Amino acid sequence: MKTESVNIESTKKQLYKVAFALAVFTIFYNIIEGLVSTYFGYEDESLTLFGFGADSFIEVISGMGIAHMIFRIQHQSECNRDNFERTALRITGFAFYTLVIGLLATGFYNLWIGHKPETTFWGVVISLISIVVMLLLIYGKIKVGKQLNSEAIMADAACTKVCIYMSVILLASSLIYELTNFAYIDIIGTFGLAYFSFKEGSECFEKVKTNKFCSCKDD
Repeated sequence: MKTESVNIESTKKQLYKVAFALAVFTIFYNIIEGLVSTYFGYEDESLTLFGFGADSFIEVISGMGIAHMIFRIQHQSECNRDNFERTALRITGFAFYTLVIGLLATGFYNLWIGHKPETTFWGVVISLISIVVMLLLIYGKIKVGKQLNSEAIMADAACTKVCIYMSVILLASSLIYELTNFAYIDIIGTFGLAYFSFKEGSECFEKVKTNKFCSCKDD
């Protein structure tokens, strides 16, 4: 029995290492995605791609909170969300709301002046890569979450779906523009990103007040 208990604990320890590694990978991936997206978004004058990159930087802050959460539940699985996580959520929530204001203001300005991107080719490329990476991350998080029977890790996997929704918006708007040169599709895509950014910001502040993991788990 003692040997079996040791093996179980050893397996759990390895699984938590995998969960933490996925969280760290998410952080570094979002940093790279943010840098690349904002660069090409600025160069190609694509507001949707630039906004997508800005969102990636905000996800870095969120990812730090997730990494801390995994470390916490590994050592105290029954304890509630701590001050570090709540602070990360507040910063993330304010950042999302700031992004919403910036996207809406710039979107309406571009609509007024009739601005359109130089190209959205890189939006297509980046969004496709993002969709693949996020799907793999969701698969990995769900697998580890089920093995650990961790509601928190499973909820994080569910919340990652929002990143896929944003990637799909970027893909759709970028692809439509490349195929049709429809001037306003970049602005429509921007407003789509603003909608999901607002939802994410609202959820962050909701989680600050409670110990709820993720409302999008029920979506």
